[in-house]
Amino acid sequence: MQYRPHMSQPARTQPSDGTEPTTPGTRRAAAQRLKMRRELAAAAMELFAAKGYEATTVDEIAAAAGVARRTFFRHFRSKEEAIFPDHDDTLVRAEAVLDAAPPHEHPLDTVCRGIKEVMRMYAASPAVSVARYRLTREVPTLREAEIASVARYERLFTRYLLGHFDEGAHHEGDDDPLLAEVAASAVVTAHNHVLRRWLRAGAEGDVEAQLDHAFAIVRATFGTGIGAGRGRGGEARREPPARAARQGEVLVTVARTDAPLDEVMRTIEKALKQRS
Repeated sequence: MQYRPHMSQPARTQPSDGTEPTTPGTRRAAAQRLKMRRELAAAAMELFAAKGYEATTVDEIAAAAGVARRTFFRHFRSKEEAIFPDHDDTLVRAEAVLDAAPPHEHPLDTVCRGIKEVMRMYAASPAVSVARYRLTREVPTLREAEIASVARYERLFTRYLLGHFDEGAHHEGDDDPLLAEVAASAVVTAHNHVLRRWLRAGAEGDVEAQLDHAFAIVRATFGTGIGAGRGRGGEARREPPARAARQGEVLVTVARTDAPLDEVMRTIEKALKQRS
């Protein structure tokens, strides 16, 4: 499958759904919308904890937030959606990371950076995230809503990885499409594993460091596999960003000037491990 180098995209001035361009006024409206969604979510969480999910009504959530029932439904379609107020905005931020990726960055590294936006959403309000985690464990309906939200991220990252390869250049023995889908799933799974472990521990510890460790495992497993079939059919292979070779007791590393530092460090680390 032929690799298509990623071209960094300019910042969007108009959303892809055709709505009005971003202006100071629309940004203020978006901030107010998010504030209202979070207030409704806080009211819902308190009521769910006090009365139970099944016994709580939309009218009660709206009243607790000091708004009318119709205001609630302008922001959420159902009461189970009310405890996930930030996923829509986080999905937009994750997509913005993908759109602005530098041309030299490996697409898997870009995806790992994109999903960090999701972790930051949870880490921004640890107490709320822990309470929500416990609630979703107890209420199957909320658990299903959470799974649906996670699936949206996975679809976004899968499309991004697949978008870096030319389907028309597919040939027998090229596993890039498979690797792209599996890698996207692996990134999301690694994120969710770290997130659950962090939430079960009461949101204690450096969750970003734990996430970086998990992503290093994903990169080591899939990072060199995606695109391994490039270069067949007369196409030149894309040189790796860094190479390392042992010369006696010295390890010599050669890297492109535009090579990402983390890629260079992974190359060195891998070479050192091979020596031991």
